[in-house]
Amino acid sequence: MSYTQLLAKVPIFEHLAEGELKHLSGLLQARRYPRGEVIFHQGDVGTALFIIRKGQVAIRLSSLDGKEVTLALLERGDFFGELALLDGEPRSTDAVARKETELLCLQRESFHQYLDSSPRVARGLLASMSLLVRRVTQLVHDATFLDARTRLIRVLLELARSQGQLGPDGVVISQKLTQVELANLCGLTRESTNKWLRFFVREGLLSYEGGQITLVHPDQLQKQAQ
Repeated sequence: MSYTQLLAKVPIFEHLAEGELKHLSGLLQARRYPRGEVIFHQGDVGTALFIIRKGQVAIRLSSLDGKEVTLALLERGDFFGELALLDGEPRSTDAVARKETELLCLQRESFHQYLDSSPRVARGLLASMSLLVRRVTQLVHDATFLDARTRLIRVLLELARSQGQLGPDGVVISQKLTQVELANLCGLTRESTNKWLRFFVREGLLSYEGGQITLVHPDQLQKQAQ
């Protein structure tokens, strides 16, 4: 099976020629994960880069006492797992399938081969890593300097920017999120997240039904986040 069309949309591979994409496609291995299955744990040896063909993956950090922080929610065309392949260190996060998920795996040797042979892949990888560093820096900043209300607003606006679809009632965030998942994204408790969600619903700024979040007035939320 050829995965060239999907690879052409992956940022680190999008500049490859068609022949290079076809060759790369032949090196990928498909793997399926049911909802809730751990793809890898923090501390595992990194042996492959993963590209999402179908489904959703949460990248998260967890502590020994059960606390979690979600760094990213990834969908079709996103990739992850590259850091451990670059530095040879153990996995720095957990990766968990949020729903039934199919991944394409590129093993370490093939991954390094493409980095060595294609400066364009290396540049794309550097750009994606830069975005990751900026995201983590923003998380640290928000957790240190912002109150719970503003942190929740900023996460909602970022989800709307990256996943939002315009609907009849506002901007719909494509991924359904439980209060626990949303709290983990914000670095908040579920109780605090629930409190402010109910407040924004009462104010008519958003709706939250069955995990589906719609920003009814994103412009007003944007003003409150500043």
